[in-house]
Amino acid sequence: MTDKISSLPPVSSMMRETGLEPKKQFGQNFLFDLNLTGRIARSVPDIQNTTIIEVGPGPAGLTRAILMAGARHVIAIEKDKTTQPILNQVIDASDGRLSVIYDDALRVNFSELGIDEYAICANLPYNVGTQLLIGWLHKMANGEKIKSMTLMFQREVAYRITAKPGDEHYGRLAVLTALIADANILFDVPNTAFVPRPRVQSAVVQIIPNKDKISRLSGLEKVEQITAKLFGQRRKMIRAIMPGVNWEKYGLTGTERAENISPEIFALMANDLL
Repeated sequence: MTDKISSLPPVSSMMRETGLEPKKQFGQNFLFDLNLTGRIARSVPDIQNTTIIEVGPGPAGLTRAILMAGARHVIAIEKDKTTQPILNQVIDASDGRLSVIYDDALRVNFSELGIDEYAICANLPYNVGTQLLIGWLHKMANGEKIKSMTLMFQREVAYRITAKPGDEHYGRLAVLTALIADANILFDVPNTAFVPRPRVQSAVVQIIPNKDKISRLSGLEKVEQITAKLFGQRRKMIRAIMPGVNWEKYGLTGTERAENISPEIFALMANDLL
């Protein structure tokens, strides 16, 4: 079933034939390197038994790699309808394993797609990647069955997702992720791999939900509120931002800054103080 996919013309040729060009308003940077797309797809755990949701397939470079890796089914969500002539060719070659939804991924309710369990694999548009991730973390926290997320981000965002307390990049995103999942940077991706070439470097991050962590958490909403409050003034001592708190209850003195507080302490504080 992968023979039809592998026999498709190169992505660059299909783009020339259809006149497709990356659009800045959609944050599009297309990935053509077959070695990289294949490496990303093969990084998805248990891909052959999994339905994959891909956001922003563009000319389907990564989509083809996911299909070649043996994904059970791929649901691609694409906002740019000018990609349709290329995506239609990939659909025809997919033996029914590729469906495309032309919509804004920020508006699509994955729980209404008729699948009980899925993984997400995507080269995310730079302009909405963080917003999408936070929404998916909430879905994980609320019990939606996301098996894994294998996602391309700007490298600085990847550092922010995986940072530990005290690290330069530690902040709200790291706290929210660490409270419900295990996250790691799999590998870096040079900007030379993209068309057009972005100014920043990228990295692939894998996020695996941790059932034990999720069971101990009452929800991310309050954690999001308190991290926004404390990291919003990250150079101030926490007692200056939230006076009158009994910090000793959390093993703190009040002289700490947000960057020194563990995700677990943030969760305790959120439950008590908000």
